[in-house]
Amino acid sequence: MAHVVDSVPEDDPGLRSLGMIETFGIVYLMEAADAMIKTADVELIGYENVASGYCSALVQGDVAACKSAVEAGVKAVKNMGADVYSSCVIPTPHRHLVKLVRRYALA
Repeated sequence: MAHVVDSVPEDDPGLRSLGMIETFGIVYLMEAADAMIKTADVELIGYENVASGYCSALVQGDVAACKSAVEAGVKAVKNMGADVYSSCVIPTPHRHLVKLVRRYALA
C-alpha cells in the first residue's frame, strides 16, 4: 500500500538527528520510549503500531542524545526479556525524510 506524502516547503527546518526503535508489543515500546525520553534530551516525535504487533518509536535531538536514548530504550526492552527487532540513529537525516516522519508524528 502506497502512502501519499506532502511536499516539504523550502523553509522547513527538517529533522535533527533521528533515533528509532522497533519491537513487538506496545508494552515493550512504551517501556523503550519512556527510557529514551528520560535518559536524554530528545523529543518523542512519533510512533507506529502495525497491525501485526510490531511497533516503532521515533525521537529527535542532537546526535549524542539520540544515541544515548536509543541505547537506553534497547536496554529497557531487553531488561523486560523481549527483543528489539531494529534500532538506529540517523545523525543527519535528509530533509525530505520529514515527509515520511510526518506520517508517524504525534498530533
